Amino acid sequence: GASGGGDTISHSLTVLQRLEALLLQGNGSDVSLRVETPSADEVKVIQVHSLVLSLQSPVLEEMLLSRNGSLLVLKESADCAAVFDKFIRYLYCGEISLRLDQATPLHKLAAKYQVMGLQQGITQYMSQNLARDSPSGHVAGWYEYALQVGDAALQESCLQFMAWNLSAVLQSGEWVTVSSQLLMSLLQRSDLVLQSEMELFAALETWILQNEPDGLTAENALRAVRYAMMPPPELFRLQAQSPVLARYQESVRDLLYMSYQFHSASPLHMAKFFDVNCSLFVPRNYLSPLWGSSWIISNPTRDDRSTSFQTQLGPSGHDASKRVTWNALFSPRWLPLSMRPMYPETGAMQPTRVEGGRPRIIVTPATSSADFAGVNFQKTVLVMAQQQGKLLVKHVYNFHQSTEESGHFLAEADLHRRTSDYLIDGSLFLHVVVKPSYQSLITTKN
Repeated sequence: GASGGGDTISHSLTVLQRLEALLLQGNGSDVSLRVETPSADEVKVIQVHSLVLSLQSPVLEEMLLSRNGSLLVLKESADCAAVFDKFIRYLYCGEISLRLDQATPLHKLAAKYQVMGLQQGITQYMSQNLARDSPSGHVAGWYEYALQVGDAALQESCLQFMAWNLSAVLQSGEWVTVSSQLLMSLLQRSDLVLQSEMELFAALETWILQNEPDGLTAENALRAVRYAMMPPPELFRLQAQSPVLARYQESVRDLLYMSYQFHSASPLHMAKFFDVNCSLFVPRNYLSPLWGSSWIISNPTRDDRSTSFQTQLGPSGHDASKRVTWNALFSPRWLPLSMRPMYPETGAMQPTRVEGGRPRIIVTPATSSADFAGVNFQKTVLVMAQQQGKLLVKHVYNFHQSTEESGHFLAEADLHRRTSDYLIDGSLFLHVVVKPSYQSLITTKN
């Protein structure tokens, strides 16, 4: 290609091949790296070139300048020593191949020796491979590592992935290995996506029985369960059959009592005496048909689509038998009124299709009802994607009536491209969740 008025001839690939050959053959090496583990049960000796290492790593450059003789001894953990050859090859060739279980030790080496390009590349690799299958799971381990090294971006990516795909996490072998800190971080979130609160309790019970935490940890975890989101028959069964609840019933007795009150009385009446805005009464993103419906939109850029579905009026036993019908409208190219073209002339021909615009969903009740008094309905749209052959949640959008409220609904999705990450076989896979919450009517006393 032209550059500064001239042409460029590139043989950069040949240079990389020769650098790799230089590493493999050790020709012209001026330094021997001796990589030792703390127990000294594994030792590697690699012939390297100080110029190459100094160009890539300021830490190695300083160590090489201060060394005595041609031998440099490096102390590494067993997992880092096992991938040290790959790390050195990256310094020579600028590329690396790795497995899921090698990401953390390679990231440790990149951080330790300040090879920023590799460190950023592996962080990106981790964020893009959270959905990959592995024998014992890897997302929780990556979260703990990110927490340890202070990588906030990776930490949030892992936590968000687990929260939005919690049902899959609960069914994996990785669930019982999560730390108590990660467990509490998940239990305290309202954006968890799962079938029901009962599914979460069952998984928590398995975690407690498997890990046998101290009493305070178990009590705090059990108090984070939202018992009011379980119907009374499920609560009765828990109290009668759960070995964990039998052991810690005194710790959650007040929450169970308030949950039974919540189901037995009118929510409006209860709201006069109790704070119904506390987390016990706040739904999560439940996939059960009582809370919403899936919605598959084929060829989503074509035209407007609509659907209807029913949910329970509210999670309270007083409202659970009442149904609300919802109408949902998807518009692929919606424009705010302020951005629409003006046609001042009466009778002027207007285009049948407005160009530009952005996707929007509106969810409204089919009819009004006096039963809606004191109830707020938050809508949540889960946008699904297929990763590594699995259907996973890619984005979560919360609003009251229109996704316009979120300001960025499907802003990054190129729905015109059939290979878009947001499309599965040319269709948009959504799940709409309606989360009723009750307004507190407690009078503030001066």
